[in-house]
Amino acid sequence: QVQLVESGGGLVQPGGSLRLSCAASGFTFSSYYMIWYRQAPGKERELVARINDFGVITYADSVKGRFTISRDNTKNTVYLQMNSLKPEDTAVYFCNAYSPFTVGGNYWGQGTQVTVSS
Repeated sequence: QVQLVESGGGLVQPGGSLRLSCAASGFTFSSYYMIWYRQAPGKERELVARINDFGVITYADSVKGRFTISRDNTKNTVYLQMNSLKPEDTAVYFCNAYSPFTVGGNYWGQGTQVTVSS
């Protein structure tokens, strides 16, 4: 059974930091792209950061220089370190596992709330 479990969300003041984690199980983690998305109220879900199976990383322009994605294939976990947080970063953050090589290889976590407010 595939599971993606996010943790680390919460309430933080502007300028603060949070580290999100996504623990995966039930599939070959090292072979999958791991992606963080977010969705703010009334807005569409947007890609925040992606790390592929070779470790190639891409970021949304809005988070470049502030967020860092990483993965630990020994722990089947992907992380999102978020620094210099802004109120506009407030959203539900979702972990996604995607494989372009596997039919049906697209899994989602339940999401974790990040709120940036003073």
